[in-house]
Amino acid sequence: MIDWIAEHAALTWLAVAVLLAVIELVSMDFVLLMFALGALAAAGATVLGAPLWFAVAVFAAVSFALLFLLRPTLLQRLHSGPTLATGFSNLVGRSALVLQPVDSRDGRVRIGSEEWSARTADAQAIDVGVEARVVAIDGATAVVTALSEGES
Repeated sequence: MIDWIAEHAALTWLAVAVLLAVIELVSMDFVLLMFALGALAAAGATVLGAPLWFAVAVFAAVSFALLFLLRPTLLQRLHSGPTLATGFSNLVGRSALVLQPVDSRDGRVRIGSEEWSARTADAQAIDVGVEARVVAIDGATAVVTALSEGES
């Protein structure tokens, strides 16, 4: 087995690269991917006739260079996309129909098909039947403000 590995060093490095890349698909941390690319570089060095010690040095140098130079940029691009509002935070900005008069202390509104306790964001009261805008969710209470004339 050791003899086969020594005779087929490039294939061994290639197998290590594929194995690391497959395991990376599970973790998605971009750590093992950097080592897989280092193994590919070592396979390339071996194909060009480099001795084992040099291939190991190429593997280490390329892996760590990619790990510290490329990985932070990849992670930043991966995590820089738009965030998806989940839970009650996706109600902010929606319109609400006032079911019971809403003032700065209490009231009831319908947001979509659900009834919520509500209060206004300011001292202004909102009458029944008026449409309001949800500006925040405070626990189980929707904080609303009256829509202006042109808004809907």
